[in-house]
Amino acid sequence: MANTETEKVHCLIIGSGPAGYTAAIYASRANLKPVLYQGIQPGGQLTITTEVENYPGYPDGIQGPEMMVHFEKQAVRMGADIRYGLATKVDFSQQPYRIWIDDEKEILADAVIISTGASAKWLGLESEQRLNGYGVSACAVCDGFFFRGKEVGIVGAGDTAAEEALYLSKLCTTVHMIVRKDKMRASMVMQERVLNTPNIKIYFNSETDEVLGENKVEAVRIKNNQTGEKQDIPVTGFFIAIGHQPNSDIFKGWIDMDEAGYIKTIPGTSKTNIEGVFASGDVQDKIYRQAVTAAGSGCMAALDAERYLGAKGLH
Repeated sequence: MANTETEKVHCLIIGSGPAGYTAAIYASRANLKPVLYQGIQPGGQLTITTEVENYPGYPDGIQGPEMMVHFEKQAVRMGADIRYGLATKVDFSQQPYRIWIDDEKEILADAVIISTGASAKWLGLESEQRLNGYGVSACAVCDGFFFRGKEVGIVGAGDTAAEEALYLSKLCTTVHMIVRKDKMRASMVMQERVLNTPNIKIYFNSETDEVLGENKVEAVRIKNNQTGEKQDIPVTGFFIAIGHQPNSDIFKGWIDMDEAGYIKTIPGTSKTNIEGVFASGDVQDKIYRQAVTAAGSGCMAALDAERYLGAKGLH
Protein backbone atom coordinates (compact mmCIF):
# COMPACT_ATOMS: atom_id res chain seq x y z
CA MET A 1 0.00 0.00 0.00
CA ALA A 2 3.06 2.25 -0.33
CA ASN A 3 1.85 3.96 -3.49
CA THR A 4 -1.76 4.39 -2.35
CA GLU A 5 -3.62 7.13 -4.17
CA THR A 6 -4.97 9.73 -1.73
CA GLU A 7 -7.88 12.13 -2.27
CA LYS A 8 -9.38 14.74 0.05
CA VAL A 9 -13.17 15.10 0.09
CA HIS A 10 -15.54 17.27 2.09
CA CYS A 11 -18.31 14.74 2.71
CA LEU A 12 -18.00 11.00 2.08
CA ILE A 13 -21.09 8.77 1.90
CA ILE A 14 -20.50 5.02 2.22
CA GLY A 15 -23.32 2.91 0.74
CA SER A 16 -26.02 3.41 -1.85
CA GLY A 17 -29.49 2.35 -0.79
CA PRO A 18 -32.34 4.82 -0.10
CA ALA A 19 -30.38 6.25 2.86
CA GLY A 20 -27.11 6.85 0.99
CA TYR A 21 -28.74 8.30 -2.13
CA THR A 22 -31.04 10.58 -0.10
CA ALA A 23 -28.06 11.77 1.93
CA ALA A 24 -26.30 12.49 -1.39
CA ILE A 25 -29.27 14.51 -2.68
CA TYR A 26 -29.43 16.68 0.46
CA ALA A 27 -25.65 17.02 0.82
CA SER A 28 -25.35 18.10 -2.83
CA ARG A 29 -28.05 20.72 -2.42
CA ALA A 30 -26.18 22.03 0.63
CA ASN A 31 -23.05 22.32 -1.54
CA LEU A 32 -21.10 19.74 0.49
CA LYS A 33 -19.86 18.20 -2.81
CA PRO A 34 -20.49 14.65 -1.56
CA VAL A 35 -18.64 11.63 -2.91
CA LEU A 36 -20.63 8.39 -2.60
CA TYR A 37 -19.17 4.91 -2.91
CA GLN A 38 -21.84 2.38 -3.83
CA GLY A 39 -20.42 -0.66 -2.04
CA ILE A 40 -20.85 -4.32 -2.84
CA GLN A 41 -24.52 -4.07 -3.83
CA PRO A 42 -25.23 -0.76 -5.64
CA GLY A 43 -28.79 0.22 -4.75
CA GLY A 44 -28.84 -2.00 -1.66
CA GLN A 45 -31.52 -4.51 -0.69
CA LEU A 46 -34.12 -2.95 -2.98
CA THR A 47 -32.23 -4.23 -6.00
CA ILE A 48 -33.19 -7.79 -5.02
CA THR A 49 -36.87 -6.99 -4.53
CA THR A 50 -39.28 -6.93 -7.41
CA GLU A 51 -42.45 -4.91 -6.86
CA VAL A 52 -42.43 -2.01 -4.37
CA GLU A 53 -45.95 -0.79 -3.60
CA ASN A 54 -45.53 1.01 -0.27
CA TYR A 55 -43.15 3.84 -1.22
CA PRO A 56 -45.04 7.16 -1.41
CA GLY A 57 -45.22 8.86 -4.78
CA TYR A 58 -45.52 5.73 -6.92
CA PRO A 59 -49.28 5.18 -7.19
CA ASP A 60 -48.88 2.19 -9.53
CA GLY A 61 -45.93 0.66 -7.66
CA ILE A 62 -42.43 0.33 -9.07
CA GLN A 63 -39.74 -2.33 -9.41
CA GLY A 64 -37.09 -2.04 -6.67
CA PRO A 65 -34.08 -1.79 -9.03
CA GLU A 66 -35.82 0.87 -11.14
CA MET A 67 -36.60 2.92 -8.04
CA MET A 68 -32.93 2.88 -7.03
CA VAL A 69 -31.96 4.06 -10.54
CA HIS A 70 -34.33 7.01 -9.99
CA PHE A 71 -32.70 7.79 -6.62
CA GLU A 72 -29.22 7.63 -8.16
CA LYS A 73 -30.14 9.82 -11.15
CA GLN A 74 -31.61 12.44 -8.83
CA ALA A 75 -28.44 12.46 -6.70
CA VAL A 76 -26.28 12.83 -9.83
CA ARG A 77 -28.48 15.66 -11.15
CA MET A 78 -27.95 17.51 -7.84
CA GLY A 79 -24.20 17.17 -8.30
CA ALA A 80 -23.24 14.10 -6.23
CA ASP A 81 -20.14 12.21 -7.34
CA ILE A 82 -21.31 8.57 -7.42
CA ARG A 83 -18.60 5.92 -7.74
CA TYR A 84 -18.17 2.16 -7.79
CA GLY A 85 -16.07 0.87 -4.93
CA LEU A 86 -16.20 -0.75 -1.52
CA ALA A 87 -14.96 0.81 1.71
CA THR A 88 -12.63 -1.83 3.18
CA LYS A 89 -11.01 -0.10 6.18
CA VAL A 90 -11.34 3.09 8.22
CA ASP A 91 -9.24 5.11 10.64
CA PHE A 92 -11.33 7.51 12.71
CA SER A 93 -8.55 8.39 15.18
CA GLN A 94 -8.09 11.94 13.88
CA GLN A 95 -9.55 14.41 11.42
CA PRO A 96 -9.75 14.38 8.51
CA TYR A 97 -10.90 10.77 8.77
CA ARG A 98 -9.23 8.13 6.61
CA ILE A 99 -11.21 5.58 4.60
CA TRP A 100 -9.72 3.04 2.22
CA ILE A 101 -11.62 2.01 -0.91
CA ASP A 102 -11.00 -1.48 -2.34
CA ASP A 103 -7.83 -1.63 -0.18
CA GLU A 104 -6.03 0.64 -2.63
CA LYS A 105 -7.37 4.20 -2.62
CA GLU A 106 -7.26 6.38 0.50
CA ILE A 107 -9.93 9.04 1.06
CA LEU A 108 -9.51 11.83 3.61
CA ALA A 109 -12.95 13.13 4.64
CA ASP A 110 -14.11 16.01 6.86
CA ALA A 111 -17.48 14.29 7.45
CA VAL A 112 -18.56 10.69 6.89
CA ILE A 113 -22.09 9.34 6.44
CA ILE A 114 -22.37 5.58 6.92
CA SER A 115 -25.27 4.07 4.94
CA THR A 116 -23.98 0.54 4.46
CA GLY A 117 -27.33 -1.11 5.24
CA ALA A 118 -28.01 -4.63 6.39
CA SER A 119 -28.25 -7.92 4.56
CA ALA A 120 -30.98 -10.48 5.13
CA LYS A 121 -29.71 -13.81 6.39
CA TRP A 122 -30.63 -16.67 4.07
CA LEU A 123 -30.95 -20.41 4.57
CA GLY A 124 -28.38 -21.11 1.85
CA LEU A 125 -30.58 -23.13 -0.51
CA GLU A 126 -30.12 -22.91 -4.29
CA SER A 127 -33.91 -22.89 -4.78
CA GLU A 128 -34.32 -20.03 -2.30
CA GLN A 129 -31.97 -17.79 -4.30
CA ARG A 130 -33.41 -18.88 -7.67
CA LEU A 131 -36.97 -18.02 -6.55
CA ASN A 132 -36.01 -14.84 -4.68
CA GLY A 133 -38.48 -12.22 -5.92
CA TYR A 134 -40.73 -14.95 -7.37
CA GLY A 135 -42.45 -15.91 -4.15
CA VAL A 136 -39.41 -16.03 -1.85
CA SER A 137 -38.94 -12.86 0.22
CA ALA A 138 -37.08 -11.65 3.30
CA CYS A 139 -39.63 -8.95 4.13
CA ALA A 140 -43.26 -9.73 4.98
CA VAL A 141 -44.18 -6.06 5.45
CA CYS A 142 -42.84 -5.32 1.94
CA ASP A 143 -44.30 -8.29 0.10
CA GLY A 144 -47.09 -9.86 2.19
CA PHE A 145 -49.71 -7.82 0.35
CA PHE A 146 -49.09 -9.83 -2.84
CA PHE A 147 -50.24 -13.02 -1.12
CA ARG A 148 -53.62 -11.90 0.15
CA GLY A 149 -56.04 -14.81 0.43
CA LYS A 150 -53.28 -17.37 -0.21
CA GLU A 151 -51.27 -19.87 1.83
CA VAL A 152 -47.71 -18.91 2.73
CA GLY A 153 -44.78 -20.33 4.65
CA ILE A 154 -42.39 -18.53 6.98
CA VAL A 155 -39.18 -19.78 8.56
CA GLY A 156 -37.81 -18.38 11.83
CA ALA A 157 -38.36 -18.48 15.57
CA GLY A 158 -37.48 -15.04 16.95
CA ASP A 159 -39.48 -11.87 17.51
CA THR A 160 -39.12 -10.79 13.88
CA ALA A 161 -40.46 -14.12 12.61
CA ALA A 162 -43.36 -13.97 15.11
CA GLU A 163 -44.17 -10.39 14.13
CA GLU A 164 -44.06 -11.21 10.42
CA ALA A 165 -46.19 -14.35 10.90
CA LEU A 166 -48.83 -12.26 12.72
CA TYR A 167 -48.70 -9.65 9.97
CA LEU A 168 -49.17 -12.34 7.30
CA SER A 169 -51.99 -13.99 9.30
CA LYS A 170 -54.13 -10.88 8.70
CA LEU A 171 -53.69 -11.17 4.92
CA CYS A 172 -53.31 -14.87 4.19
CA THR A 173 -55.62 -17.86 4.67
CA THR A 174 -52.95 -19.97 6.40
CA VAL A 175 -49.43 -19.19 7.58
CA HIS A 176 -47.22 -22.29 7.89
CA MET A 177 -44.46 -21.43 10.36
CA ILE A 178 -41.33 -23.58 10.37
CA VAL A 179 -39.38 -23.62 13.65
CA ARG A 180 -36.10 -25.55 13.89
CA LYS A 181 -36.23 -26.40 17.61
CA ASP A 182 -39.01 -27.62 19.90
CA LYS A 183 -39.79 -24.05 20.99
CA MET A 184 -39.59 -20.51 19.69
CA ARG A 185 -36.93 -17.95 20.67
CA ALA A 186 -39.40 -15.07 20.55
CA SER A 187 -40.47 -13.22 23.72
CA MET A 188 -43.30 -14.89 25.65
CA VAL A 189 -45.85 -12.25 24.66
CA MET A 190 -45.07 -12.76 20.96
CA GLN A 191 -45.14 -16.55 21.32
CA GLU A 192 -48.56 -16.38 22.96
CA ARG A 193 -49.92 -14.20 20.19
CA VAL A 194 -48.67 -16.60 17.54
CA LEU A 195 -49.97 -19.68 19.36
CA ASN A 196 -53.38 -18.01 19.81
CA THR A 197 -53.73 -17.10 16.14
CA PRO A 198 -55.88 -19.84 14.60
CA ASN A 199 -54.56 -19.56 11.03
CA ILE A 200 -50.87 -19.85 12.00
CA LYS A 201 -49.80 -23.49 11.93
CA ILE A 202 -46.43 -24.17 13.59
CA TYR A 203 -44.13 -27.04 12.63
CA PHE A 204 -41.67 -27.54 15.50
CA ASN A 205 -38.38 -29.47 15.14
CA SER A 206 -38.53 -28.81 11.41
CA GLU A 207 -36.10 -27.49 8.81
CA THR A 208 -36.62 -26.22 5.29
CA ASP A 209 -35.35 -28.90 2.93
CA GLU A 210 -36.23 -27.22 -0.38
CA VAL A 211 -38.39 -24.53 -1.94
CA LEU A 212 -40.35 -26.14 -4.76
CA GLY A 213 -41.41 -24.54 -8.02
CA GLU A 214 -40.03 -23.86 -11.48
CA ASN A 215 -40.60 -20.13 -12.08
CA LYS A 216 -42.55 -19.35 -8.92
CA VAL A 217 -42.99 -20.82 -5.45
CA GLU A 218 -45.46 -23.72 -5.44
CA ALA A 219 -44.58 -25.53 -2.20
CA VAL A 220 -41.99 -25.89 0.50
CA ARG A 221 -40.54 -29.25 1.54
CA ILE A 222 -39.81 -29.52 5.24
CA LYS A 223 -37.98 -32.21 7.16
CA ASN A 224 -38.68 -33.25 10.75
CA ASN A 225 -35.39 -33.19 12.69
CA GLN A 226 -36.41 -36.04 14.96
CA THR A 227 -38.02 -38.51 12.56
CA GLY A 228 -36.30 -37.46 9.31
CA GLU A 229 -39.73 -37.50 7.71
CA LYS A 230 -40.30 -35.04 4.86
CA GLN A 231 -43.51 -33.36 3.75
CA ASP A 232 -44.49 -30.88 1.06
CA ILE A 233 -46.65 -27.93 2.08
CA PRO A 234 -48.36 -26.15 -0.83
CA VAL A 235 -47.64 -22.39 -0.54
CA THR A 236 -47.36 -19.53 -3.04
CA GLY A 237 -45.12 -17.35 -0.87
CA PHE A 238 -42.19 -18.23 1.37
CA PHE A 239 -40.72 -15.73 3.84
CA ILE A 240 -37.27 -16.02 5.38
CA ALA A 241 -37.28 -14.37 8.81
CA ILE A 242 -34.08 -15.62 10.40
CA GLY A 243 -32.65 -12.16 10.92
CA HIS A 244 -30.52 -9.49 9.31
CA GLN A 245 -26.82 -8.78 9.50
CA PRO A 246 -25.86 -5.09 9.61
CA ASN A 247 -22.94 -4.32 7.28
CA SER A 248 -20.87 -2.67 9.98
CA ASP A 249 -17.78 -4.87 10.37
CA ILE A 250 -15.22 -2.32 9.13
CA PHE A 251 -16.37 0.19 11.77
CA LYS A 252 -15.88 -2.19 14.73
CA GLY A 253 -13.56 -0.74 17.33
CA TRP A 254 -14.37 2.82 16.26
CA ILE A 255 -18.14 3.20 16.35
CA ASP A 256 -20.42 2.13 19.22
CA MET A 257 -22.72 -0.74 18.26
CA ASP A 258 -25.24 -3.01 19.95
CA GLU A 259 -24.59 -6.72 20.45
CA ALA A 260 -25.97 -7.52 16.97
CA GLY A 261 -23.65 -5.02 15.26
CA TYR A 262 -26.18 -2.25 14.59
CA ILE A 263 -24.59 1.21 14.88
CA LYS A 264 -25.85 3.23 17.84
CA THR A 265 -26.93 6.78 17.07
CA ILE A 266 -27.85 9.51 19.54
CA PRO A 267 -31.69 9.29 19.68
CA GLY A 268 -33.37 11.78 17.37
CA THR A 269 -30.18 12.30 15.35
CA SER A 270 -27.85 10.43 13.02
CA LYS A 271 -24.83 11.20 15.21
CA THR A 272 -22.51 8.39 16.33
CA ASN A 273 -20.02 8.42 19.20
CA ILE A 274 -17.44 10.00 16.86
CA GLU A 275 -18.10 13.62 15.94
CA GLY A 276 -18.42 14.16 12.21
CA VAL A 277 -19.38 10.52 11.58
CA PHE A 278 -23.10 9.93 11.00
CA ALA A 279 -25.12 6.76 10.38
CA SER A 280 -28.38 6.33 8.48
CA GLY A 281 -30.57 3.57 7.10
CA ASP A 282 -30.67 -0.11 8.03
CA VAL A 283 -27.14 -0.23 9.45
CA GLN A 284 -28.53 1.68 12.47
CA ASP A 285 -32.21 0.64 12.31
CA LYS A 286 -33.31 -2.86 13.24
CA ILE A 287 -36.89 -1.87 14.05
CA TYR A 288 -38.48 -0.39 10.93
CA ARG A 289 -36.16 -1.38 8.06
CA GLN A 290 -38.25 0.24 5.34
CA ALA A 291 -37.08 2.19 2.28
CA VAL A 292 -39.05 5.25 3.38
CA THR A 293 -37.56 5.31 6.90
CA ALA A 294 -34.07 4.75 5.47
CA ALA A 295 -34.54 7.69 3.09
CA GLY A 296 -35.72 9.86 5.99
CA SER A 297 -32.67 9.00 8.05
CA GLY A 298 -30.41 9.73 5.05
CA CYS A 299 -31.91 13.22 4.97
CA MET A 300 -31.21 13.60 8.72
CA ALA A 301 -27.59 12.50 8.25
CA ALA A 302 -26.96 15.04 5.49
CA LEU A 303 -28.52 17.86 7.55
CA ASP A 304 -26.50 16.80 10.61
CA ALA A 305 -23.32 16.72 8.50
CA GLU A 306 -24.05 20.18 7.06
CA ARG A 307 -24.53 21.64 10.57
CA TYR A 308 -21.41 19.92 11.84
CA LEU A 309 -19.24 21.21 8.97
CA GLY A 310 -20.75 24.68 9.36
CA ALA A 311 -20.00 24.77 13.08
CA LYS A 312 -16.42 23.61 12.39
CA GLY A 313 -15.97 26.39 9.83
CA LEU A 314 -15.42 23.76 7.12
CA HIS A 315 -18.49 24.70 5.10
